[in-house]
Amino acid sequence: MQKDNSTSTPSTPRIRHRRRSNEVIPEDSKANGGHLLVDDHNKYRSMWIRAYSSLWMIGGFIFIIYMGHLYIMAMVVVIQIFMARELFNLLRKAHEDKHLPGFRLLNWHFFFTAMLFVYGRLFSQRLVNTITADRFLDRFVNSLFKYHMAICYFLYIAGFMWFILTLKKKMYKYMFGQYAWTHMILIVVFAQSSFTVANIFEGIIWFLLPATLIAINDIAAYVFGFFFGRTPLIKLSPKKTWEGFIGASVTTIISAFVCFPASSPVLDTRGELAGEICGYRALLPSSSAAGRGHRRRSSTVWLQLAKVMGRFPWLTCPRKDLSTGWLHCDPGPLFKPEHFSLLGWVPQWFPWKKVSILPVQWHALCLGLFASIIAPFGGFFASGFKRAFKIKDFGDSIPGHGGITDRMDCQMVIAVFAYIYHQSFVMQQGLSVEMILNQILVSLTFEEQQALYIKLGEILQERLAG
Repeated sequence: MQKDNSTSTPSTPRIRHRRRSNEVIPEDSKANGGHLLVDDHNKYRSMWIRAYSSLWMIGGFIFIIYMGHLYIMAMVVVIQIFMARELFNLLRKAHEDKHLPGFRLLNWHFFFTAMLFVYGRLFSQRLVNTITADRFLDRFVNSLFKYHMAICYFLYIAGFMWFILTLKKKMYKYMFGQYAWTHMILIVVFAQSSFTVANIFEGIIWFLLPATLIAINDIAAYVFGFFFGRTPLIKLSPKKTWEGFIGASVTTIISAFVCFPASSPVLDTRGELAGEICGYRALLPSSSAAGRGHRRRSSTVWLQLAKVMGRFPWLTCPRKDLSTGWLHCDPGPLFKPEHFSLLGWVPQWFPWKKVSILPVQWHALCLGLFASIIAPFGGFFASGFKRAFKIKDFGDSIPGHGGITDRMDCQMVIAVFAYIYHQSFVMQQGLSVEMILNQILVSLTFEEQQALYIKLGEILQERLAG
């Protein structure tokens, strides 16, 4: 009788495999120091590509700043559109979208509805100030802004109904995921970019100074990490180093506040030798070492961001309307120098006895500290976000840099801080003439404005007569 082999063979125990995470751990996180810029053999080629793109961006940025507020706002809108496109494409599945005609159009419907809501609230008063000379346009714009929130609400409801009516079986999860992703993009793009536009109209300097400090911090971090980076900073960004972080912080703070003299002392109109501290004159003792042999005039170049920007009304004056003319205004105490004596603080041989500092420099120092210490965490957040989706960059719009979103991660963080800081510590609280006039122009009809004008005239005449 033949034995049954099946009973004699020992049963193989079932091995239970532990379910692995869907997130693939990149190799550079395992060996964090092996991918530092200082060890990259192709770093010089990538550096030249990055430098070439940076020069084009800086040149275009300077030109747009020169053109004025409306052009800067248009630049911000274009950046928002590119960021939204990159983020929309991040979770997009072409195979799924083939079965959903018009679904991408729905995303852009929500995007432009949010744009209408945000910019309508930002520009309502300024647009009224621009067209008040035309009675018909004045009434039309006042009516438009009166129902602005209702218009935006019904546009959103139309998109909401559109989404519900286009739901398809077996695609619910994908469609609701895209719906939630679209709203998160609107929060990320508009909740932060709206602060950027608000800063522009408070004075270009409150947009330009934070943006420049972030650019300086990025460039300095890249340069210091390129040549000296040895100690990894954070696993989310393997190429970021402590050397780059510290070097960039010091460079940013110096650029925000400290002044660098680039010329010799000059002879003033009274024949006395004088020098300049941060662009303002200080008397030099004729017996000092710096005073010997310098009896000539020379130009002075001062490399200090807040000081340089504070000299131009085009950058410091707020824009109350949507016109494009040149601005002229009283710069206010923020941009007027305060003089400090150094006697008792410096030795006798020190040539400079007095310094002049603009109050805006102290605010620039706070922005510099934020740009060098806190804002880089926006970049770390973006790095972690890209790792979660297993991508290197958000896009390829800028050679050597990635996408627009890759360049705007830290800019978005500091834009919110700059607005809150300006409203809390810089802007004078209370009602101003401009604020009252804006409320009158927006809230009252033309007949009510006439009645108010007549009533104010009567009150002023009574006071003058009394």
